[in-house]
Amino acid sequence: MTTVYDVPPDKLTKSVGAELKKNKVITMPEWSKDVKKGMSKELPPEDKDWWWVRCASVLRQIYLHGPVGVSRLRTYYGSSARRGVKKARFRAASGKIIREVLSQLEQAEYVIKTKKGRKISPKGQSFLDDAAHELKNTQEPIKEVLEEAAGVTNGE
Repeated sequence: MTTVYDVPPDKLTKSVGAELKKNKVITMPEWSKDVKKGMSKELPPEDKDWWWVRCASVLRQIYLHGPVGVSRLRTYYGSSARRGVKKARFRAASGKIIREVLSQLEQAEYVIKTKKGRKISPKGQSFLDDAAHELKNTQEPIKEVLEEAAGVTNGE
């Protein structure tokens, strides 16, 4: 059985984000159109689907490292902030975004709240595993074609 560990994370989050966009429980809040992702950012995200990609990424992080709290997720999504002439310093990501994402994932029943933080629910785990399996099946033929093409060019 294919799991989240067997596929590239960037492709998984994009495909899971597209699936989450179809879910009516997970919606982009009105305030999120003009918000920055963290103190270290200067502008709001350019990608129109960034909310669902972030939801997919948070779901993947909970799958891999759960139970996880808001503080650890803020640290994971944070980055260094430029401060002019002074040295750059690490700044955590926006906690409001992460709290809202976790709330929506709980309402969709992909995440369960425990005493130690959020952990993946069986429904969320099967959702991610199914998405990974589907992604791996679509990549296998491409990988075989590339290997054959490499073998033809190296053999001549």
